[in-house]
Amino acid sequence: MADLTSNFIGIKSPNPFWLASAPPTDKEYNVRRAFEAGWGGVVWKTLGSEGPPVVNVNGPRYGVVYGADRRVLGINNIELITDRPLEVNLREIKSVKRDYPDRALIISLMVPCDEESWKDILKRIEDTGADGVELNFGCPHGMAERGMGSAVGQVPEYIEMVTRWVKKYSRMPCIVKLTPNITDIRKPAEAAKRGGADAVSLINTVNSITSVNLDSFAPEPTIDGKGSHGGYCGPAVKPIALNMVAEIARTPDLAGLPISGIGGVTTWRDAAEFMALGAGNVQVCTAAMTYGFKIVQEMISGLSQYMDEKGFASTADIVGRAVPNVTDWQYLNLNYVTKAEINQDLCIKCGRCYAACEDTSHQAIAMGDDRTFSVKDEECVACNLCVDVCPVENCITMRELAKGEVDARTGKKVGDYANWTTHPNNPAAQAAE
Repeated sequence: MADLTSNFIGIKSPNPFWLASAPPTDKEYNVRRAFEAGWGGVVWKTLGSEGPPVVNVNGPRYGVVYGADRRVLGINNIELITDRPLEVNLREIKSVKRDYPDRALIISLMVPCDEESWKDILKRIEDTGADGVELNFGCPHGMAERGMGSAVGQVPEYIEMVTRWVKKYSRMPCIVKLTPNITDIRKPAEAAKRGGADAVSLINTVNSITSVNLDSFAPEPTIDGKGSHGGYCGPAVKPIALNMVAEIARTPDLAGLPISGIGGVTTWRDAAEFMALGAGNVQVCTAAMTYGFKIVQEMISGLSQYMDEKGFASTADIVGRAVPNVTDWQYLNLNYVTKAEINQDLCIKCGRCYAACEDTSHQAIAMGDDRTFSVKDEECVACNLCVDVCPVENCITMRELAKGEVDARTGKKVGDYANWTTHPNNPAAQAAE
């Protein structure tokens, strides 16, 4: 059987599935239940330094975006960092780590941006026996307004400075959690690396307002007639997260920087996709909040079966395998030409492909008098929209044209297209001339 044991920056866990720092990891009771359910690690809900207590709202904290079947696609969270006393959290962390020595236990931290504050809290948490710290530079609400969270994560100089303090005053491995609310995710990652970070984790939540109540005309969740932006997470943010993980993994200056992938991981397949794009492990929140802690058992069994079928001995065999295949548009092969094909035996004649192509694409699907649908090769640009909207799996597929075969749309033979690097419309090619 495949070995799911994870060794992430020297932190060992029985599998690569960690619970992310969030409401599910706020106390000892939750974390013990998570470990009993099978989670390989937990990032404890973000701790702050002692001082004025954090006060969370006493009303709704979550807004939700649903799919057509009421499946949760995304959660908007306005909850702040832990509002429980620091000493209580530290005592509970120490107790849990003592009883689960084989599980990864990371402490998420967010304190004011001054050296003494970081020095003080790092001294206090080392006695817990925790395996490492994660610097929360991504919280987009509440704490950011206090000069913490994404207010730090959006300034590379601050990221580098605080990371240096952490490495100066602590021997624990340091993970820097990055905010997606920034133009170029590589800049904060580079700053974290310069500061000595052992790894980065991403993405944190996305600034969001998920809905507006059209009776009260207030954003939801609503607190006494008012609403606030929050942090968006869940399956809906997965494409954003995958892209940002890949951007870091394929950047030469960041080569070798370990990544913990976060953002909409709900199934083993999601986890495998993050790892294929360079993540050494994954962190999960929304799936646990939606389905409970035992969802990890499906993730473990699914990933194990996939690895066995593929002949992968360990998760390290997956990590980064897709990175060489991520490229920029100008390097795509314009001589790779395909055409849509409809399998008449599988077609249920719903007409979705026709409606989508006729109204919003290239009018490349014909409808016969008997509602038989066929592809007009002379119009088809192989955009894949028909495949995407078809409700029957494999009913519509893309057939690759062989080299020398004539593309009915352009009259050119496959192999005769000028790729973008030499295309006359490419500004770079024009400059070279």
